[in-house]
Amino acid sequence: MAETAIEEVALYLDVPLDVEVELDRRILTVRQILDLDQDHVIRMNRSAGENLDVRIGGALIGFGEIVVNEATTTGIRITDFKHND
Repeated sequence: MAETAIEEVALYLDVPLDVEVELDRRILTVRQILDLDQDHVIRMNRSAGENLDVRIGGALIGFGEIVVNEATTTGIRITDFKHND
């Protein structure tokens, strides 16, 4: 009798995992970092409206977009899961 996916991992359902949402990555020199001030803007390669990477344990699992609810809560809406083809 085949088990469902939930039954197969039932022992691990309450294990906490770090979920990271990554806008972009940028490499800066030590000089550039030391030159940073409050209100400084670090330019990124992605444009507004592009999907954000969603990672669990460092592995890319999908993509999402920023959502704001009631002007006080910020979250991520999952828009797609990464499929290993």
